[in-house]
Amino acid sequence: MITRQRTHWFRMLFIWHGSVLKKIVPQLTIIAVFSLMILYFNGTIYDYKVHLNPTIFTLIGLALAIFMGFCNTASYDRWWEGRKLWGSLVIESRSLTRQILTLVKDTSPRAGENKAGFIRMIAAFAWALNDQLRGKSDTTQLSRLLTEKQYNDLREKKYKPVAILDMMGAWIGEQHQQQRIDTITLSTLDRQLNLLSQVVGGCERISNTPLPFAYSVLLHRTVYFYCFWLPFGLVDSLGWMMPLIVLLISYTFIALDAIVQEIAEPFGEEENDLPLNSICKTIEYSVFEQADLPRETPSAVSTYFID
Repeated sequence: MITRQRTHWFRMLFIWHGSVLKKIVPQLTIIAVFSLMILYFNGTIYDYKVHLNPTIFTLIGLALAIFMGFCNTASYDRWWEGRKLWGSLVIESRSLTRQILTLVKDTSPRAGENKAGFIRMIAAFAWALNDQLRGKSDTTQLSRLLTEKQYNDLREKKYKPVAILDMMGAWIGEQHQQQRIDTITLSTLDRQLNLLSQVVGGCERISNTPLPFAYSVLLHRTVYFYCFWLPFGLVDSLGWMMPLIVLLISYTFIALDAIVQEIAEPFGEEENDLPLNSICKTIEYSVFEQADLPRETPSAVSTYFID
């Protein structure tokens, strides 16, 4: 995800990185050439003058704008829910780390190492969820954070975040058996794991249930039909200005269509998707700092702010 402070209004006109313009340049080029051809032939096709009243395009454009607004709202709801889920993951990871460090009464010589292993599982959980949502098979982060036995047990698992939660639950159960935590604390920690499980389920709901395909097809077709018929309706009233106006209107509709498609899948790796890598780095740095474990320098970690 591209995150930057708002720049001067004039510079905003020419920003390329993070804009969907580079995705739709071919479509806009085709529409511009098509509009110039319509202007050159004065809206005539094989000696037949195509008469289209501009009022028709006003009515269609209004209906199209309303429908695009609906689709944009539906896509943004998915992006916003994903943002809230990962923001919750940051909060719950820190809370679970604090509870492990303060509530588990381990006085053995390996107490610090024992708790550090659990803290690493919290960071590994975030990276595993990231990889699952993005369909990645790379387990570099997991091999770095987990023990060799944990990593080998996890390699063949399909739902690695859930498997890590099981490991965390087994660790907490072991602490209870060794009387390092009481029943009330056990219930509290188990509730914390349930909250992490809800984050996984919420993210899977977004990832596995996309917007209805019929909506996307209808919006896509209508936008392009509208943009290619528009030159016939404006050529007589606008003259040589017609290609410029058509290009501006087409940019608005086609760009919004591209944005709708992009943010509807918030866990991807496009420029306007959620910054999952940065969030994972933030979680790892934060929980490692709480446990006073070796970590990357703050400048090497992208900070994620929860509004």
